[in-house]
Amino acid sequence: MEYYNKVIESVGVRYTRGNNYKVERPITVTDYLEPENTVILLHQGTLKYGDEQELVNEGEILFVPAGRACKVSFGQATKRNEMSNNSFLENKKKHLQSVSFKDIKTIEEDCVTLVTFEAKVFDVVNFFNSLGIPPFIIRFNDRLASIIEDVVKESEQNIPGKERVIKIHTELLVVELVRHILKNRLFVEEMSTNSTYFKDPRLIDMFNYIKKNIGGDLSNKVLAKVANVSEDYVGQYFKMLTGINPQDYIEYQRMEAAVELLRTTKKSIRDIGKEVGYKDTAYFCRRFKMMYGLPAGKMRRRESLINVQ
Repeated sequence: MEYYNKVIESVGVRYTRGNNYKVERPITVTDYLEPENTVILLHQGTLKYGDEQELVNEGEILFVPAGRACKVSFGQATKRNEMSNNSFLENKKKHLQSVSFKDIKTIEEDCVTLVTFEAKVFDVVNFFNSLGIPPFIIRFNDRLASIIEDVVKESEQNIPGKERVIKIHTELLVVELVRHILKNRLFVEEMSTNSTYFKDPRLIDMFNYIKKNIGGDLSNKVLAKVANVSEDYVGQYFKMLTGINPQDYIEYQRMEAAVELLRTTKKSIRDIGKEVGYKDTAYFCRRFKMMYGLPAGKMRRRESLINVQ
């Protein structure tokens, strides 16, 4: 049990979007794919998945891990209603129309609630994807269905504390997913064998060191000493277990720390850059804009407006 508590505590969760849809035109997406984890709750009608087109019953949930392509049918689709994921994204509004929760009870068409979210270990490894588990149906779990509904109901509101409540509900969603997997003995072997990043204390030491020294020297030479491996090997070792090289991970963490400082302090852009490890302010600003698509100053103004609302 302690191992699984450690797993859950290490997973960072971020809500990306959620909505209710009625099916305007039935559609089969041959390679349905989302970059984030996806849960699809079927309220009424028909939802199928996989090559065998297994049926999801009303009130049940289809879970598709991040980056896992899967054949999904919304409504009573036929062979001629098939299309690729790219085509579906271009024509999504023709097939799925957004509706509010208050309208769901009056809709006669097929209707689903869809929520996507990130679940990353140490902000780098896509947790459910890394386990190697396929998409699957979550049956007989009213609590999970209720949480999914609560996430989208909150997203429809325009009231103080909305973002925080959504974050809490999304974290609950991930905890309940893991509990469902463990309770029903689903993919437990995959979870225990594929979660290599929890088993090597040297990697944990590096993650902790990076977090505590985000503004300091985090060169491969320093990381090699922390992990007690050679400087030539440390990059390969880190990437082998996480799928990303350490310097890319460090830059991501530095930028996330910078965003938090922009959001919560009145420190200058120059001081924030230095605090997260960038001596050259111009370079920090270039990298920030490259990563987020807008300058740090505009990010601060945008966050201020969001907080006011």
